[in-house]
Amino acid sequence: MSLSILDRPNSYIGRTVPRPNAKKLVQGRGTYVDDIKLPRMVHVAFVRSPYAHARILAIRSDAAQAAPGVVRIVTGAEMAAVCTPWVGVLGHMKGLKSAPQYALAVDRACWQGEAVVAVVAHSRAEAEDAAQLVEIDWEELFVVADMETALDPETPVIHPELGDNLAFRRELDVGDVEKGFAAADAIVEETYITGRHTGVCLEARSILADYQPADEQLVVYHSTQAPHMMQTIFAKHLDLPETNVRVICKDVGGAFGIKVHTYPDEMATVALAKMLRRPVKFIADRMESFVTDIHARDHRVKARMAVSKEGRILAIEADDRTGIGPYSVYPRTSAIEANQVVNLIGGPYTNQNYRCTANVVFQNKNVMCQYRAVGHPIACAVTEGLVDKAARAIGMDPAEFRRRNLIADDAYPYKAPTGMVYEGLSHHKSLDKLLELMQYDRLRAEQAALREKGIHRGIGLAAFIEVTNPSAMFYGVGGARISAQDGCTIRLDPTGVITVSIGVTEQGQGTEAIMAQIAASSVGVPMDKVRLITGDTEVTPYGGGTWASRGAGIGGEATLQAGRALRENILSVAGTMLQAAPQTLDIRAGIIVDADTGAERMKLEELGRVAYFRPDTLPRDCQPELMVTRHYVQKDYAFVFTNGLQASYLEVDTETGFVTLLDHWVVEDCGTIINPQLVDEQIRGGVVQGLGGALFEECLYSADGQMLNANMADYLVPMASEMPDIAIAHVVTPTQTSELGAKGVGEAGTAGAPAAVMNAINDALSPFGASVAAQPFTPERVLRALGKIR
Repeated sequence: MSLSILDRPNSYIGRTVPRPNAKKLVQGRGTYVDDIKLPRMVHVAFVRSPYAHARILAIRSDAAQAAPGVVRIVTGAEMAAVCTPWVGVLGHMKGLKSAPQYALAVDRACWQGEAVVAVVAHSRAEAEDAAQLVEIDWEELFVVADMETALDPETPVIHPELGDNLAFRRELDVGDVEKGFAAADAIVEETYITGRHTGVCLEARSILADYQPADEQLVVYHSTQAPHMMQTIFAKHLDLPETNVRVICKDVGGAFGIKVHTYPDEMATVALAKMLRRPVKFIADRMESFVTDIHARDHRVKARMAVSKEGRILAIEADDRTGIGPYSVYPRTSAIEANQVVNLIGGPYTNQNYRCTANVVFQNKNVMCQYRAVGHPIACAVTEGLVDKAARAIGMDPAEFRRRNLIADDAYPYKAPTGMVYEGLSHHKSLDKLLELMQYDRLRAEQAALREKGIHRGIGLAAFIEVTNPSAMFYGVGGARISAQDGCTIRLDPTGVITVSIGVTEQGQGTEAIMAQIAASSVGVPMDKVRLITGDTEVTPYGGGTWASRGAGIGGEATLQAGRALRENILSVAGTMLQAAPQTLDIRAGIIVDADTGAERMKLEELGRVAYFRPDTLPRDCQPELMVTRHYVQKDYAFVFTNGLQASYLEVDTETGFVTLLDHWVVEDCGTIINPQLVDEQIRGGVVQGLGGALFEECLYSADGQMLNANMADYLVPMASEMPDIAIAHVVTPTQTSELGAKGVGEAGTAGAPAAVMNAINDALSPFGASVAAQPFTPERVLRALGKIR
């Protein structure tokens, strides 16, 4: 019987190994889109709307056209003749609607920053200078900025053809909510607000499109997470055969979900390349990024929870309102985040009485869509905030309250009231490990002693679940051409090196390292004998790309299966050459050996030499197949869920409102751990991103839809000096949906961190009877909760 990849000699699974691309990147030799320069390349800058909502009356571009270096100026009407509009809806999200969106605004602009005119010039500087000369006559229109009033009868409708400003509504009512509240010994309620914020990638959105008219080929160098998805979209809306479009995604400087959407200015750039028949480059500057990169998280959730005096959750009710800008973003839609909030509230707990309504509304602000840990931080903050309030209401320790309500570790598979099925989670093991890791009882004693001295520290806990390894039930059923499967091709080269081609992209998270570890382990070669090719639609198997923590779980399993098949093919040839049964042989450290003794029989280089250059020496019926492709899609569940807990320890200065983070702990169960260091750093990075939204980041808008802090001076992001030490431990429950057993881990840190910090702040403020529920938890909001400012 063959050993599993986890048990194979010289397996790299579970080992911390260097990233194959690390040396290249630290030497500054990565290839990002802006590093690529092509012959006859021109640059595009966009004239953007200064208004949140305005009609375009006239465009005068003569002066701009005469400016130095200008090649072409294109308006929305001209662009619409080349690039068709799109509508961001999914068939399985009943009632979801949106208006057609164009690459450039045609008749009116619907948010501040929407691209209206494209100016193409020989350099970016010349394009920007000329853009300043374009004159547009505007008629300002009403602005719908407040999502709370977007559905009021007196509020104007942004897209009259849609009838109202409601993009999507979901209502869920399971169990007997009224009975649960009627039987409650205590009812707690709160309105939780999560401020609108965005991903601040090191590399801004970047695209270089090259249309080659001789063979009608479009090559797009793109900083994206989903090359095959974008290949489909470019082909569809530019009226090209999909096989004539190639998307190449080289190095990506961070993405976080920001780079998995269709952006009008990027579509315009590709259309310009087709119009001009030459390469066109667009690199967003930082201010453009703030007003055009998708935003996320702008939610107001009114929620309440019923509990018994014994500490049992009896019912949960929630109402979510979120504003998504004037359009649902294509093709993944802007309803997914609210849908996830409905699915995930109460997720870790046994309560079966649950009612939730989500209303997704249009507004004249930048579009909102999916960003790291879609919906998770909102749902986790609501659930865990209520849990802490409930524990406090009945006088129970919050850790004990969780213990009484968390789903038992032996209760799986478990069906949540939302209909989601959890395959196998470990809430209780994780809670026990977390309390031990943080020395919970000692911290409580320290907290009490410091309160006597007027020092107010808080301890916050947060249990979470994370959606990973999505199946085709996520997008495929809705009609979007977003693949749930991934493929991997592995070949043995004559030198004994294996070349791995995979559709999952590298965007800084370590995809290349993970796939190299899996490939090396499954075939039986050293890591330095593995070469990776990712993110090129012409040479990699069709795949979904990188999103929803699917890289290791989906792409990794495809790599494992391809590697196993290649090993079997190699051993079949080796058996013929060595006159031995293939099952008596193995490949270890790049050498074909006797499986029982480990004695060397043949180097892979020798087998490659014979197979490729002297196949005439092999028997007639021996035809070496030294390149294989395998695909994998997870079919057993809608998602493979992970779980874990986080804890925060912090100090609140009750005179200034400042919060000082002291320590943070995470216990995570992501199934099989492939590279411990990468896993832990993914979690730490996710925690920091979650802390950014909890304490610093917020896109501030005026009442007339103007973003007020669209720059790095006014938009705050967490800095290393402000972050606490983050200790990490693991419980391991491999998923049975794959041989590898890997779940995702990329979004877990972001999911739980805001709730843990919120609960810690409120724990510190509890002696004053004060609490906060609106993120970010700024000093102003803390002081207002304490009644020290109005």
